[in-house]
Amino acid sequence: MRIIRGKNRGKFLVAPKNLPVRPTTDMAKEGLFNVVENYLEWADVRALDLFSGTGNICYEMASRGCPDVTAVDSFRDCLKFIDKTAEQLGYLGIKTVLSDVPRYLQRNPQRWDFIFADPPYDYGDYPALIGLALEKLPADGLFVLEHGAEHDFIEHPACFDTRRYGSVHFSYFSLEALSDSNSEG
Repeated sequence: MRIIRGKNRGKFLVAPKNLPVRPTTDMAKEGLFNVVENYLEWADVRALDLFSGTGNICYEMASRGCPDVTAVDSFRDCLKFIDKTAEQLGYLGIKTVLSDVPRYLQRNPQRWDFIFADPPYDYGDYPALIGLALEKLPADGLFVLEHGAEHDFIEHPACFDTRRYGSVHFSYFSLEALSDSNSEG
């Protein structure tokens, strides 16, 4: 995996082979950040990366100037890799949390400006995950869900866009979209 832009632009990172992950491709990541940067100024963002895996998305946010990134994953070895890599790159704002994602969202009272989730493509409860993430956004926040082709969330009232990059799909959600769809109905 490669950091695409920011202070560590072009830096290649190699994750251990034993991690249970499917890192977001560079092409998809570039597309994702091109869209997200139309909505956010990284210097002012508190970000949450759910199902963090290798930390691929965390490093990209930190490289672009995001000062506060929380990475949540249920695999200790993934978080050890993120901690080690963040230290090597000088990303002091990346914090890791060992937790089941739904439990973390239910128990944590904080809100984040940007939430990214990359659950396993066969994840069992996308609707609950979307609901929990939306509860943790401020009015102008953004939630992005990575998923496979077998899922389509464009009919969800808070989903305002979907994008596809090869086999990677992103659905974009906001409370503003939810408010707009409620006012239309």
